Amino acid sequence: MQLLDRTAVITGAGSGVGRASALRFAEEGARVVVADVDLDRATETVGLVEGRGGRAVAVRADVSAETDVAAMIATATDAFERLDIVFNNVGIPTPRLGMTFLDHSLEDFERLTAVNFRGVFLGMKHAVTQFRAQGGGGVILNTGSVAGLVGWGGTVYGATKGAVHQLTKAVAVECAPEGIRVNAICPGAMPYTGFMAAGGLELPADQLDDVANAAGSIHPMGRPVRAEDCAEAAVYLCSDRAANVTGVLLPIDGGYVAR
Repeated sequence: MQLLDRTAVITGAGSGVGRASALRFAEEGARVVVADVDLDRATETVGLVEGRGGRAVAVRADVSAETDVAAMIATATDAFERLDIVFNNVGIPTPRLGMTFLDHSLEDFERLTAVNFRGVFLGMKHAVTQFRAQGGGGVILNTGSVAGLVGWGGTVYGATKGAVHQLTKAVAVECAPEGIRVNAICPGAMPYTGFMAAGGLELPADQLDDVANAAGSIHPMGRPVRAEDCAEAAVYLCSDRAANVTGVLLPIDGGYVAR
């Protein structure tokens, strides 16, 4: 029970990495605020958590809107009295596969930055504010990407994740004296998580395994990244086992960036 009696907010928890993390956090004893722009999906995740004996509440949140983020944090303190962990997991992909830099419209740029960068900024800002109000201490985890560590494709998407990485490291240093830890996970290719569907690209079911095998082939370990891989790393980084770990960008990529 590595997260016993902790209250965790997880964004994008209606599916994929967020849902897998909500389930694992609850298994480790956390009370979970399941936040998602799709309230029905968030409610489904709550049902799964409660079906396994955990405690969770659902909240609709558009992470690019500060009022929604503030309300999301307030939900945690209203329902469970305090806040211990904020996992800024929401992200959207490049709108269309194979896009070059010049293919991006200003609308594409603004949507990617609003969700992927501003959403993390707002989540971190309101997390630190609440941690300080409680007297200090707390954990922030962000979902970055291999695309923010190396040239991967999806140039604007990668730039938003690079911004998340820099914010992660800078706030980790700034808030370390207060006992607030800040880290990021950096997944590789994740075809099974529904991530591409979040950007409007639905893969036919009969093609998913082929896409996953192709994605896995670019990783030295030969496997695609699954939501559960990220959830296990998230549990570690948010637990006391990582009490002296902050400012870390942890690749979950089957060795891709080690090449």
